[in-house]
Amino acid sequence: MTDSEFSMTTLMDILVEKAGLPETARTGITGFKMADIGLDSLAFLSLEVELISRYGVELPGRPDDHTFGDIVTLVNDSLAKGAVQ
Repeated sequence: MTDSEFSMTTLMDILVEKAGLPETARTGITGFKMADIGLDSLAFLSLEVELISRYGVELPGRPDDHTFGDIVTLVNDSLAKGAVQ
C-alpha cells in the first residue's frame, strides 16, 4: 500500500534506507539535487528502483536532471492521475 501523498520526508526516508544517505545529510531543500547531498548515480538508480517498486514511477534522464522538488512533484502527479496501483 502506498501513501496518499509523497513528501520530501518520504523521499529522504528512501534515500537513507536504500541509497546510503546519512541521517545527518537529510534536507528539506527542494532545489537540491542528488550531488548536493553527496549522492552519486548509483544512489539515483537505487532511488529509481524503489520509486518504481512502490509507486510505479520512473525518473527519466540523468540524476542531475532532477531536483528533489521535481521528484516529489513527479510522484505526486502520478498518484493524482491514478498511475499508481
